Amino acid sequence: MALHILQNKSVNDDLFNKAAAGTPLSKFKIPDHEADPNTMYRLIKDELMLDGNSRQNLATFCQTYTEDQVHRLMDDCLDKNMIDKDEYPQTAEIESRCVNIIASLWNANPKDAIGTSTTGSSEACMLGGMAMKWRWRAAMKAKGKSCDKPNLICGPVQVCWHKFARYWDVELREIPMEGTRYVSNAQEVIKRCDENTIGVVQTLGITFTGQFEPVKEVADALDKLQKEKGWDIPIHVDGASGGFLAPFCAPDLVWDFRIPRVRSISTSGHKFALAPLGCGWVVWGNKKDLPEDLIFKVNYLGGDMPTFAINFSRPGGQIVCQYYNLLRLGREGYFKVQQGCYDVGKFLAKGLDRFGIFEFVYNSDPKKGIPAVTWKLKDGVKVPFTLYQLSDVLRERGWLVPAYTLPAHCENVAVQRVLIRHGCSYDLMELLLEDMDRAIKRLSAQSTETKTSPRGSFNHGR
Repeated sequence: MALHILQNKSVNDDLFNKAAAGTPLSKFKIPDHEADPNTMYRLIKDELMLDGNSRQNLATFCQTYTEDQVHRLMDDCLDKNMIDKDEYPQTAEIESRCVNIIASLWNANPKDAIGTSTTGSSEACMLGGMAMKWRWRAAMKAKGKSCDKPNLICGPVQVCWHKFARYWDVELREIPMEGTRYVSNAQEVIKRCDENTIGVVQTLGITFTGQFEPVKEVADALDKLQKEKGWDIPIHVDGASGGFLAPFCAPDLVWDFRIPRVRSISTSGHKFALAPLGCGWVVWGNKKDLPEDLIFKVNYLGGDMPTFAINFSRPGGQIVCQYYNLLRLGREGYFKVQQGCYDVGKFLAKGLDRFGIFEFVYNSDPKKGIPAVTWKLKDGVKVPFTLYQLSDVLRERGWLVPAYTLPAHCENVAVQRVLIRHGCSYDLMELLLEDMDRAIKRLSAQSTETKTSPRGSFNHGR
């Protein structure tokens, strides 16, 4: 009898025997009745299994590894609205501390600098671009000149700058890749400048290859141009990735507010700054470089508060966790994490080189770019597959190693790229290399109708 009761209890308590689990989840309208929370949690969690393993996503720049303390702080801040600085003054103070620390990290005087958190580097770039346009427009009006045709010069950029140009009616003069030059240079920048140029964007870690653009070289050329033409053209550094890499792993590289022409810098907190998703930062080296017209003051939340972000209500947890990482890691910790990523990138490149069929576009050099490896098939090499096919086979094992063509004028060049983030260990990369070996042999065998080699036959070593 007792066993019968226990068996009935077990069946009745099974989540998948609940009424809500007896039909597919609603997809087009809100259900009529409430449901058991544990059942809903389990069903939705089960759907999320189809997303795959984020740690094997080697395409994303965003962090996929966080410490347990970060999870706890996110829970503690779940109900904090970052915009409501009167209700959550300590969260606002933590945001201010982060801006001061980041400004100092980029060699600005925190007393002179001004900045804000954002939902990511795309919003931060928008704010930097808006400030450039507003300053240019004010200068042109002061001269009695037309403000109808602003332009912005950049190298091969991430889509957020295309969005900025379209949303804010600015001509984007994007420098195309050419030959083996995959970034902008001073010569290409200068020949596109005129009095309607609102600014030049230099990217510290371009999306397509991972390389740094030559900020100092371009700044020197713009200094010379100003002496010749009188055009004072500012630089915004898009440091989405490199802004939290170069200060630790390439401290002698001059790219930041040490250059007077660099007026603003943006970064992603949720990339190499190691914050959870939904965090970005933008800093102006001097308060005068942020036009007053971009600052709004609101008082209906309980106090008179300035705001100059594009978004309004947004969570405070990411900012608190960014502060945790800054304090928890310090310069020493960030160096260890970031240099470790570069070293793992070198290990991956060494393993790839042993295949004998790849040529590196970029190879995880802290003085030249971010922790990433980008490669293409060697010119003239004859293999019975494309990088796209190799990417597809790797995906079967859970690896997301993207294959794509470079932008204009290199659309005929197909590459693959791996981002090395915190949590990408030597062991994971060794497993990736073993899977690549099997994938290459399988693709080759399919074309010759021979059998693949046994598992683990390719020994990379450490």
